[in-house]
Amino acid sequence: MPPGQDDSFAPTVNLPPPDGPDAGRPSELFGSTAFGSTIFDAAAPGVAVGAPLVFDVCHVGVVLRAVLCVTLAVVVAMMFAAGGFASWLLLATIGIAVSLPGVLCWLLVACVLKAPLQRVPLAGQWAAAIALGAASGVFGWTLGMITGLDYFESRHYLAAATTGALGAATIFQWLRLRAQARLPADTTAKLAELQSRIRPHFLFNTLNTALSLVRLDPARAEGVLEDLAELFRVALTNTGEAVTLSDEVELAKRYLAIEQIRFGSRLQVSWELDPDAGAAKVPPLLLQPLMENAVRHGVEPAPDGGVIRVRTRVKLGRAMLSIANTVPSEPSRPGNGIALRNVRERLRLMHDVASQFDARQDGKVFRVQIVVPL
Repeated sequence: MPPGQDDSFAPTVNLPPPDGPDAGRPSELFGSTAFGSTIFDAAAPGVAVGAPLVFDVCHVGVVLRAVLCVTLAVVVAMMFAAGGFASWLLLATIGIAVSLPGVLCWLLVACVLKAPLQRVPLAGQWAAAIALGAASGVFGWTLGMITGLDYFESRHYLAAATTGALGAATIFQWLRLRAQARLPADTTAKLAELQSRIRPHFLFNTLNTALSLVRLDPARAEGVLEDLAELFRVALTNTGEAVTLSDEVELAKRYLAIEQIRFGSRLQVSWELDPDAGAAKVPPLLLQPLMENAVRHGVEPAPDGGVIRVRTRVKLGRAMLSIANTVPSEPSRPGNGIALRNVRERLRLMHDVASQFDARQDGKVFRVQIVVPL
């Protein structure tokens, strides 16, 4: 069981059917619906559609890999200059002490300037990366000279600048390949998730719900169609960048409002939301497939319905999201796990090792827990 969770589903907040013609419109409950730009609209001037963000180094995983690569290069290089193990250990320690500040300086500046550097042509990006690497090499060598050790002399500044430039060029090329490799992975994940989230049977069920309400309650039917349109608008929007967790929660509420009309009192939902956690950045359309899984496997097959509990909180500077649903005694037909795999992969692509994803069944409760940095 993930830490900080319990088996209690109280208090439970139901989404009751409306008493008046307008009270039951999900759009009234959760905000208005507006159509924004989609992938079929023209791109904004000056913005390269699908351009990979090369200088995206503000991730723990990128920093760790860069530091490890430079450290290994220094350790191996010092073997050629050392006369024995003790000499090699001394030279390697000094080399790491000089190179790491330069690497961290390069990563820090690249992280701060990643947005303006993205608008520079590729040749300019190469020039900026190499120039920054040379400056970082000189910076690290200067720190070594401050120590007063005999190993550091001013006549070696050119060598330090050249080494920094070559190291920066290597890291930049790796970042370019990494950014280019992410594009097809992101595209595949989006297409697969679109198929798993907005499945045909959900569309048909929702349309049938709306048709059954057209004569009895036209206002509610209009609300269902508006929320369905909003789900498809977000799914088809060219939104490769992150969205806030609060936006995802609002979209999940729209989806559950539609399902509430179909299941009535059989669907019970509990929301425990921490406003501070809503600022966390997550991939777009992250929660909807998880909600659909909870409805499909936890509520739909149960004769008495089920309970879905959504909880967000902040802990140790990270946003924690928990989605728990009851599991019926007679399990539903097992799924293929596409939605869970896509969510895990999209979190990894956006936050790398800084995110956590855990999905497991504890008795009669299935839990999904997501942790992302704030």
